[in-house]
Amino acid sequence: MQWEIVIGLETHAQLSTQSKIFSGAAIAYGAEPNTQACAVDIALPGVLPVFNQVAAEKAVKFGLAIGARINRKSVFERKNYFYPDLPKGYQISQLELPIVAEGGTLLIQVGDSEKSVRITRAHLEEDAGKSLHEDFHGMTGIDLNRAGTPLLEIVTEPDLRSSTEAVAYAKNLHSLVRWIGICDGNMQEGSFRCDANVSVRPKGEEKLGTRCEIKNLNSFKFLEKAIDYEVQRQIDVIESGGRIIQETRLYDPDRDETRSMRSKEEANDYRYFPDPDLLPLVVDEKFIEAARQTLPELPQAKRERFVAQLSLPDYDAGVLTASRELSDYFEEVVGAVGPADAKLTANWIMGDLSAALNRDGKDIADSPIASARLAGLLKRVKDGTISGKIAKEVFSAMWAGEGDADAIIEAKGLKQVSDSGAIEKIVDEVLAANPQMVAEFKSGKEKAFNALVGQAMKASKGKANPAQVNDILKQKLAG
Repeated sequence: MQWEIVIGLETHAQLSTQSKIFSGAAIAYGAEPNTQACAVDIALPGVLPVFNQVAAEKAVKFGLAIGARINRKSVFERKNYFYPDLPKGYQISQLELPIVAEGGTLLIQVGDSEKSVRITRAHLEEDAGKSLHEDFHGMTGIDLNRAGTPLLEIVTEPDLRSSTEAVAYAKNLHSLVRWIGICDGNMQEGSFRCDANVSVRPKGEEKLGTRCEIKNLNSFKFLEKAIDYEVQRQIDVIESGGRIIQETRLYDPDRDETRSMRSKEEANDYRYFPDPDLLPLVVDEKFIEAARQTLPELPQAKRERFVAQLSLPDYDAGVLTASRELSDYFEEVVGAVGPADAKLTANWIMGDLSAALNRDGKDIADSPIASARLAGLLKRVKDGTISGKIAKEVFSAMWAGEGDADAIIEAKGLKQVSDSGAIEKIVDEVLAANPQMVAEFKSGKEKAFNALVGQAMKASKGKANPAQVNDILKQKLAG
């Protein structure tokens, strides 16, 4: 039987506020356990929550960025369940009236095809604490530092049809929340994590299959592997005559498998009701417009501008808008060397610079070569001071911290030879030393010409202007 995979993602993005969503406690990562949990966070009797307005501003920015409808009135509700790291016995969340309603979409690119993924909703909620199971000799430690951390939970429609599409969506969403400055996206610290709702159904079937939710996937690699395993598990169960039970599962990366955690709850199991301690959250047009004014140019708009104004290929524009920092770096270099050399700039950033960053495990923000210095190097390629080949040597020296392009060219004597008389002398010597290659060229073997060019460049130690070498060599051979 042919099966269709159906996936929906729920993503928790930690909002980059200075304090928690309902208290003034700090949310800095890495603090000693239970040192950032105040009376509100640990639910001492008589305390009351006070909403952090910055969380609403960031949620509205996200809604505007995806083109969703913003609810002018949203309601906080209590999601009731008992767990040791949830001191109140309930989580403050939003169900019936979330701050970001339907209508939003996120475009993803998979291979040559583009797909629009519908965003069902995005709602504000508080995070729970953390249960620690290691180093407690059969006991569990509770760290409440995360309790009350502001989250925006972003929920898709079941529009994704493979782990590849799910990862493409997660990466685009990760880039967007960082781009608009609402989340730092640090997956290792838990700032961005995904839950995947996975089901399968016979191809052509309209009714959705029974879904299982895989919780807390904090890397794109684990997201892909967990979905692939779960899909195959469900198919194997059904094809062997069993049935899928709706449940919550965890992914074990050491064994590369998902395993059952608990039966899947429905909304009514949590006994949601409006939180009596919190008024409805009301945002007016002035508030929404103020949030809109803080939005930067969005990735899709910048991508289209790079294609239209700078004549970049779609692929290049897509790579260069993968992150806001990368697109800013590119624009800074283009601003210095000129828009006519946008493609040259793109090639260097996507090629040598990206390779060096990947090799050393650095982000563009940590690049040893600032945008102004890369622009200085490209200017020397443009004006013929150095060849493209020598530029790579200069780039390596710049990466190693030996100075800017001009200083390195001067110190190493790398300036390109453009004196036609000097180049003609080199070409004459090469022709005299390689009569066999000359004979091969005159007998119609074009490869011999390239070999002679290579010999001339070698004789000049790479400093001869390649275009002049080609011209002079052609003249000599024709004569």
